Amino acid sequence: MSQCCNKDELNMITRKTTQEISIGDVAIGGNAPITVQSMTNTDTRDVISTVTQVKALEAAGCELIRVAVPDMEAASAISRIRDQITIPLIADIHFDSRLAVAALENGAQAIRINPGNLGGADKLARVVDAAKMYNAPIRVGVNSGSIEKELLKKYGYPTPENTRALIESALTNVAALEKLGFNAIKISIKSSDTLTTIAGYRELSERTSYPLHIGVTEAGGLIPGTVKSSVALGILLFEGVGDTFRISLTRDPVEEIRVGYELLRSLRIRERGPEMISCPTCGRTRIDLFPMAEEIERVLQTMKSNLKVAVMGCVVNGPGEAKEADIGIAGGHGTGIIFKKGELWKKLPEDELLATFLDELAKMEQERLAK
Repeated sequence: MSQCCNKDELNMITRKTTQEISIGDVAIGGNAPITVQSMTNTDTRDVISTVTQVKALEAAGCELIRVAVPDMEAASAISRIRDQITIPLIADIHFDSRLAVAALENGAQAIRINPGNLGGADKLARVVDAAKMYNAPIRVGVNSGSIEKELLKKYGYPTPENTRALIESALTNVAALEKLGFNAIKISIKSSDTLTTIAGYRELSERTSYPLHIGVTEAGGLIPGTVKSSVALGILLFEGVGDTFRISLTRDPVEEIRVGYELLRSLRIRERGPEMISCPTCGRTRIDLFPMAEEIERVLQTMKSNLKVAVMGCVVNGPGEAKEADIGIAGGHGTGIIFKKGELWKKLPEDELLATFLDELAKMEQERLAK
């Protein structure tokens, strides 16, 4: 049984205590911070494209990266990918135990498998032996769509009222690893249904002390995926459930990292980089604020200081409403202002506004980090 005794430093959330494991130099569970991870959507065999995407994810704050391993060529590419990235790499394996072993031999620092679909006890044993040899944790990943037929027949398809098939599938597969003397394990039991996800992880957290990877699978595009994931993961994290997570979006995976850190910030669990506040715009707005806000948000995602940044639609209320911001921008008719702590700093033509703002933001970032 897991216990509640880890209080988050920034708020009153009490995390469930779980066993700590390490993937490369990143700790998961125990007293370690809740980590934000993602998965590449490039062809893993295309090393250049994959490395390029991983580096973009690293810049956005991604702490663990998972790559698909559909064949031996992809497994062998892992070594060349790892040589060029700094965050730990996890190999995502389905059905073929040989790919799991090959991925580990080529430098994968963890693997994600469903032990029940690798083809039997002997094949699972070979995977576990390789994981032990390379000191690589295993994530037992069970989705609603991959539950064993006998469990579905016994318990029925997972619903918010009945998640037993998900839970039993995960714990049965965990037991198979434990029988082989392996316990560097984390567990996920994903569903595409928000309420099933919440109910399942609540129960699982009461039945195991292994660290949990939480997420809503196949959540959708930017808006529906963000909403579904934020609701499910926000509730779970607020209740102290979850040690690492991915926001699954049908989108550039960099967006997953942006949403992930905003979720943690909103719960005061972790704060990475500047905080941006912006107005929804109204009839007083006389500047094309949407692309400006998007570009500023993109730049902020690569920054590390704790600046508070405001993007406001008009000069009438902007500086006053955002007077706590370290720096802010507000538009007018063909012109705009940059303000600091509610006081005017510069007034500029609209076509100079964004570039000047970003230059000053970069200077403030360097000053803040130098301290």
